[in-house]
Amino acid sequence: MKRLWDRCLPLLLAALLAAAALGGCHGARSLDAFAVPETFDLSRTYEITFWAKNDTNKAQTAIYERAIRDFEALYPNIRVNLRLYTDYGKIYNDVITNIATNTTPNVCITYPDHIATYLTGSNVVVPLDGLLEDEKYGLGGSELRFDGPSREEIVPKFLTEGVIGGQSYALPFMRSTEACYVNKTYVEKLGYTLPDVLTWDFIWEVSDAAAQKDADGIYPVNGQRVMIPFIYKSTDNMMIQLLRQTGAGYSTGEGEILLFNDTTKALLRTLAQHAGSGAFSTFKISSYPANFLNAGQCIFAVDSTAGSTWMGSDAPLSDISADKIVRFETAVYPVPQFDPAAPQMISQGPSVCVFNKADPQEVLSSWLFAQYLLTNDVQIAYAQTEGYVPVTGKAQSDPAYQAYLRHESSADALYYEVKLKASALLIEHVDDTFVTPVFNGSASLRDAAGQLIENTVKSVKRGERVDDAYFDKLFSDVTALYRLGRGSRAEAGRAELGPLPLTAKVLLAALCVTWLLLGGVFLRQQIKKRRKTSR
Repeated sequence: MKRLWDRCLPLLLAALLAAAALGGCHGARSLDAFAVPETFDLSRTYEITFWAKNDTNKAQTAIYERAIRDFEALYPNIRVNLRLYTDYGKIYNDVITNIATNTTPNVCITYPDHIATYLTGSNVVVPLDGLLEDEKYGLGGSELRFDGPSREEIVPKFLTEGVIGGQSYALPFMRSTEACYVNKTYVEKLGYTLPDVLTWDFIWEVSDAAAQKDADGIYPVNGQRVMIPFIYKSTDNMMIQLLRQTGAGYSTGEGEILLFNDTTKALLRTLAQHAGSGAFSTFKISSYPANFLNAGQCIFAVDSTAGSTWMGSDAPLSDISADKIVRFETAVYPVPQFDPAAPQMISQGPSVCVFNKADPQEVLSSWLFAQYLLTNDVQIAYAQTEGYVPVTGKAQSDPAYQAYLRHESSADALYYEVKLKASALLIEHVDDTFVTPVFNGSASLRDAAGQLIENTVKSVKRGERVDDAYFDKLFSDVTALYRLGRGSRAEAGRAELGPLPLTAKVLLAALCVTWLLLGGVFLRQQIKKRRKTSR
């Protein structure tokens, strides 16, 4: 027995050491809860990382860089390192990966849906309630070296979007909504007059009319062989807004999944009908709505107000060649509605979260920078790059921003007419906006909502039969794909966490090998004993 123990002991120690070493890679999951320091230690130096998205827009990059320079001039003991991404999904994936190795950024531009998943790691993201209210370093705090907004000066509806499970985990950074960019020239050419509020009935009627071809395969409305009257960029937003407008279920605040219902089926049938007539398509299937709109090959293009600089004959960021652009008058509307008297439109846009670290002073320095992003100079400058709106009433009422909105529109990028209309649209309709509940799994649910539309439209274009049996299978397939148990959120959360980190896989493999070796040694000893007793 002693010999067996002598052999097993090194193996057990190796397994324990491997567990300890690899477990250290998960330090972010065992961080102490953050407590606001009484004072900020200015005698020390801090280096923090800031992950942000700029959509390859050089103007936005310049704004980030200027904000960092100005902040560092106010706080010479804080150095901010900027890392730029072109996609929020990549930021999300990198954060999830880095949680396991305790290498998350200090400050991150992200979405509340994503933060809800980050929270599966204990104390990974800093709850902001204490920081928001801190007399010295909170919003409008006495020790701040910059003129930031007070809590009351942040648009309340935007601030509450960062509340998850009753606690604040994010500051709003910019806000947008969706807009319907309309080729007014072609609508009138078809014999229609744009109403005060776009309705779904109007959209479908005009789109079906525009989808008619002559005997030679030419669309009379544009004289071309290509015309997709209605293209939607974000089908997840489309489905969410359709359900909201019809009063149907999507999810509850507790994370109960209600997406797969009879109203959803009815809405998908309507989309299938118009996809079949050639009146409707999506970005993922056909490409950017702006490209078709600007080429005179689309009449209704739904995209974010932040995408307004791509829309219209004079769009400063148009992606098609000048010889393909068609001249037309662009109208900017809220998304189509079922009830014009009670419009419902989604509120979206990036937020800022602060990640927890072992050093509370480092976290406080990160919080100071996150707050600085809400100052008027940063808010107004960034909002002017696209059709975003500042998240503070302080910035919205600033004379400089008001002058910007009232400026005579032109083809100039700063004062592009469509962009100014898109910005004004959201300001006028803030009270009509809504957000979806945020919980661990809500990002997967959002993806599933869009997938229902994408799959339906693809099936129609492939000539597949779309009936009750089809939708039953579609619901089942999408539920399995995103691990969404109907009426439950448990599997959704697991799906969002993704595969196990490599370190965890190595640890599990090492433990399995160790136990196999132990079992082998034990079995060998038992065989020897039996041989001795049989002699």
